[in-house]
Amino acid sequence: MRTPALTCMVCAASIFSLTACEHPTSASTFTPSQAQQAQVIEVGVVEWVRPVTIQPQQSGVGAIAGGALGGIAAGSAIGRGNGSLAAGIGGAVLGGMAGNAVESNATRRAGLEISVRLDSGQLIAVTQDADQHFSPGDRVRVLFGSHTVRVTR
Repeated sequence: MRTPALTCMVCAASIFSLTACEHPTSASTFTPSQAQQAQVIEVGVVEWVRPVTIQPQQSGVGAIAGGALGGIAAGSAIGRGNGSLAAGIGGAVLGGMAGNAVESNATRRAGLEISVRLDSGQLIAVTQDADQHFSPGDRVRVLFGSHTVRVTR
């Protein structure tokens, strides 16, 4: 039989594995479907850079895992019969809220909004992971893919 601690560890591992399901927002990371695809390249100058937070869309796994864990832990630990059922429901609600918060914090990451004046004169802004350093005045390449735009050095 699983202990609540083991169940919690399994749920946490599931939540942290969610980041692998997200589409990359890094200028240096590509999905298999993005590899070997032609991209249009334009060059320009960085006008300004603003730090942002990238919050991926919630999958719901955190809430489900937390709800299951909370319901099992509270239901098995408190009372018998209707008392156990009520404790299980309360534990599931509280566990779902906690699991949702854990998923939100686990998938949030630092990003940059990079405004670039292209040589064509057009001003664009691209938001991506903060895994490269950019400063106003930097000469950069902007890669336009089928569903992505990336700023690189």
